[in-house]
Amino acid sequence: MLIEERRRAILDTLNRDGRVLVADLARQFEASQVTIRKDLELLHGHGLVHRTHGGALPAQEGALEDSALREKEKLHRKEKLHIAAAAARLVKEGQVIILDSGTTTTTIARALRALRNLTIVTNAVNIAAELSASALEVILTGGTLRRNSFSLVGPIAEETLRRLNADVLFLGVDGFDVHYGLSTPNLLEAKVNRVMVEVAKRTVVVADSSKFGRRSLSRIVPPSALHQIITDRGIPKSDLRTLKKAGIEVTLV
Repeated sequence: MLIEERRRAILDTLNRDGRVLVADLARQFEASQVTIRKDLELLHGHGLVHRTHGGALPAQEGALEDSALREKEKLHRKEKLHIAAAAARLVKEGQVIILDSGTTTTTIARALRALRNLTIVTNAVNIAAELSASALEVILTGGTLRRNSFSLVGPIAEETLRRLNADVLFLGVDGFDVHYGLSTPNLLEAKVNRVMVEVAKRTVVVADSSKFGRRSLSRIVPPSALHQIITDRGIPKSDLRTLKKAGIEVTLV
């Protein structure tokens, strides 16, 4: 395969899968990892990909990218359904559950609708709407509306959360670097998420594997603040090893 053909094929793979890893590309094209890294660096230099540790993402998904909720719902649907089912299995009747805003947590909300003796605390207007016809008790934090994510942020949301206690927080994220931690493009969203972690006894991150190796603008918490992660089997093996070594429970779906 010619160099230009390989680079076009890398872009095709990236557009299809939403993420590429150096090790996987090296096997796919029977090339050395050094060669693949050079390919990715060149593509990054031309603005065609966004280079990350161990791989690359589509160029448009930078640290400031904050895609609308409806756009995100189209991505990795199968993985989100499996993650939501695994999350729902962790929930026990009588618990207080926090769901932050996002497409994965919205999918979890749908999986919990059939339960009865459960309280859901959320800063997501769309999640409250999803649960409005259920038998669940729903507490909406209040706050300033972010229209692209339907989430409520700011001092009112933070103060409401500080007055509550929860058994489990299911936290969705835009970026998860196993050394840096969880991150999101919005500073106010990050502040609300940090308070959620503070008031919950157990923090469970729900994120498909495309979120790994990414850093967004604002860090929420370091990996040490987490108890469990639910993700799909596409997670990089090196990230999986790092998380398990840190004593974080990882559930693969």
